[in-house]
Amino acid sequence: MADLKIIAKGAEADIILDPNWNGKKAIIKRRNQKKYRHPMLDENIRRIRTIHEAEIIHRAKESGIPTPLIYLVNPTKAEIIMEYIEGTKIRDIVMTNNDEENTRIFYQIGIQAGKLHKLKIIHGDLTTSNMIKSGNRIVFIDFGLGEISEEVEKRGVDVNLMKKMLTSTHYLKQDILLSAFLKGYVASMDEEAKEVLDRAEEISKRGRYIEKE
Repeated sequence: MADLKIIAKGAEADIILDPNWNGKKAIIKRRNQKKYRHPMLDENIRRIRTIHEAEIIHRAKESGIPTPLIYLVNPTKAEIIMEYIEGTKIRDIVMTNNDEENTRIFYQIGIQAGKLHKLKIIHGDLTTSNMIKSGNRIVFIDFGLGEISEEVEKRGVDVNLMKKMLTSTHYLKQDILLSAFLKGYVASMDEEAKEVLDRAEEISKRGRYIEKE
């Protein structure tokens, strides 16, 4: 236990590195107690969200989308113990990659995002902070805000979040990155893509209108 190290703290959960969980490096995602909630309600919410996230990760993994392997789910402790992915977050390599490499990566990201939506999985936080380049794979992580839905609105929100993130975080290369992402998404989603992309644009306009107000 002494070797455990918190590597990220979020509003909902701590991400803890265990360098020797049953002989292998692992990540422990532990949902924190919320003091403002009734203890029984809090326990139930954390338990349900833990199970739900693990089920979504498993569903994606079964369908060939790169996600961490899940080693153990402990609903009582609101913990998921999963594979530590060796690699680098996409967020940290965009500016050092050349355009050709970024195009390849973001086309692949678009393909995988489309596959998630085809599986009725909404990621909920589709950003380059939640994608790790591990060898030739792009591994999707952190499905804590994920849900099962085929609603066009929710798919559009996912895509719009990616667009907003590219504008704010990777603005110097946003045109190349977004173009590659959208090409991959359309290739993956086929005829369903247009409705989603139209909705994403509508959502973006709504956001701009609210900001002006």
